Amino acid sequence: MREVISDGNELVAKAAIEAGCRFFGGYPITPSSDVMHAMSALLPAHGGHFIQMEDEIGGICVSLGASMSGVKAMTASSGPGISLKVEQMGYAFMTETPLVIVDVMRSGPSTGMPTRVAQGDINFLKHPTHGDFKAVALAPGSLEETYTETIRAFNLAEKLMTPVFLLLDETVGHMYGKVSLPDLQELKIINRRVFEGDPKEYRPYGVAENEPAILNPFFKGYRYHITGLHHGPIGFPSEDPKIGGALIDRLFNKIDSQSAEVCLNEEMDIEGADLLVVAYGSSALAIKEVLRELKTEKYPKKVGFFRPLTLWPSPKKRLEELGKQFKNILVVELNKGQYLQEVEHILGRKVPALLQANGRPFSPRQIMAKIKEF
Repeated sequence: MREVISDGNELVAKAAIEAGCRFFGGYPITPSSDVMHAMSALLPAHGGHFIQMEDEIGGICVSLGASMSGVKAMTASSGPGISLKVEQMGYAFMTETPLVIVDVMRSGPSTGMPTRVAQGDINFLKHPTHGDFKAVALAPGSLEETYTETIRAFNLAEKLMTPVFLLLDETVGHMYGKVSLPDLQELKIINRRVFEGDPKEYRPYGVAENEPAILNPFFKGYRYHITGLHHGPIGFPSEDPKIGGALIDRLFNKIDSQSAEVCLNEEMDIEGADLLVVAYGSSALAIKEVLRELKTEKYPKKVGFFRPLTLWPSPKKRLEELGKQFKNILVVELNKGQYLQEVEHILGRKVPALLQANGRPFSPRQIMAKIKEF
């Protein structure tokens, strides 16, 4: 293990470099700017390229171009900037261009409170652009996880050939402390597949119904179309309903077929608990403190904790199981109930919640008081 002292945003940058990222395109915006600042120093030192563009749209465009050339790429922003990127996100989903998109969430909507915490982009990044596709969104809840989930974000992007969202909230992004990180030799790093046969036989989108495209880097002699239109095996546009339908089905199937690897959760004290608390991101830290305190004071009821590290696709199967097991479930989140909607939809019933959207984090005292209402 390695010990470092850092904040969450800088750990994202460190993990990106160690995952093999060699390009960053973006534009500064609070509270994500530290990711960009760190990448501006790290990339040149590791043979990569950094560019600050004229705006957020330009930032994702150049990052997609870098990825198409075969380079692992990342961009980062916060709510208003993520809103500007959505058209190119849709293009990335359709063309199957891998990219890690970091969203350090702040209070909103619109400008909101730029320096304050929120978890207000949860529903937005389930389906950030028009059309049919499946998004992958990871939500680290500690400094260690900002590192490990960044590594996982790059691995999933490369394996599934899709954009992957890394959702930090401001508290996780700006939290500062000592962190134990895995040694480099312990890391599992995934790189995208490449076609090595006769260029005349290359069909980047001509893959099985549950597989991602195989997009060889540009400038290597393998020619193909790359378009946001519905397309066939070589990427050439098509209005054939069979081809178009099969393409969209595959965009779903390539995610669903890997659900066991994509969906990752943390569970604490589930067995025999009287109440289940569901939360994600920085709120988990306050909840864990409450659980420790409840044990210390010998609280008569046992409280379990469920935390999805993968928000999208949601852990539907596991939530269904927990819904049958628990009569009492409490959802805690820093918005007006965005993930609560998902939980209630899966369970088919109303669920109590502790919600806050005023730019401030939860205190353990707030959570403790809510738990003791049950």
